[in-house]
Amino acid sequence: MQFPRYIFFLFFLLAFNFSNGNTKSDWGKNGHRTTAKIAEGYLKGRAKRKIKKLLEGKSLALVSTFGDDIKSDPEYRKYSRWHYVNIPSGKTYEEVKDELGENLIWAIQECVSKLKDENTPEKEQQFFLKMLVHLVGDLHQPLHVGHAEDKGGNDIDVKWFNKSTNLHRVWDSEMIEFFDMSYSDLARNEAELSRQEVKNIQKGNVLDWAMDSKNLVAKVYASAEEDEKLYYRYMYDWFGVVRSQLQKGGIRLAKLLNEIYA
Repeated sequence: MQFPRYIFFLFFLLAFNFSNGNTKSDWGKNGHRTTAKIAEGYLKGRAKRKIKKLLEGKSLALVSTFGDDIKSDPEYRKYSRWHYVNIPSGKTYEEVKDELGENLIWAIQECVSKLKDENTPEKEQQFFLKMLVHLVGDLHQPLHVGHAEDKGGNDIDVKWFNKSTNLHRVWDSEMIEFFDMSYSDLARNEAELSRQEVKNIQKGNVLDWAMDSKNLVAKVYASAEEDEKLYYRYMYDWFGVVRSQLQKGGIRLAKLLNEIYA
């Protein structure tokens, strides 16, 4: 039986997309949306109004995946280095930032700078706001400040309930998807924090928050070995950390947005 050529082309595209699904990702869609939804709950009135106008009524949760949605467009490939930062062990960011070039910390600072600049055209403001929402989420996925040599855990193959994946993807999305709760429910069921606890989370700046994530990196790498089979125990031990990072990301994103639109 002869198949039309377009059928073979369709099979090729599906195979290509599937084979590339485990590489260089970040918080899965639900992770980004959860962080953005949490941020919405900490926004001040002025920031809410300005953001609503700029995004033409769209929510932060809706635009939070923008940074990933544009990755397949060649026009936006120049932003690929914005999603991660690799700080060598024993070095500070200040010591290596010049050789790192554009990176996740730099990109967040750039977005904030562009959004504070009244001369930034509205279309560019929309772009930088969407990217900021996404990148602050990335900053709180520990392996986005992981080791360059294994691409932030992308090259560490593991099994997740007998499914082939990698350590980076386990932290991006596997645990969140396994928990099987919508982003709105995850946000609504965030840990209850006192005002002082929220202030403590918001202390410092983007670099401090990156170091906070980096402090988790060694523990995350030590949590699994190459080709290890991860099951319920891994979920039990680490999903609380994932949820905490999603919450921190939302609270800190709100701080930045409140400052930008003060």
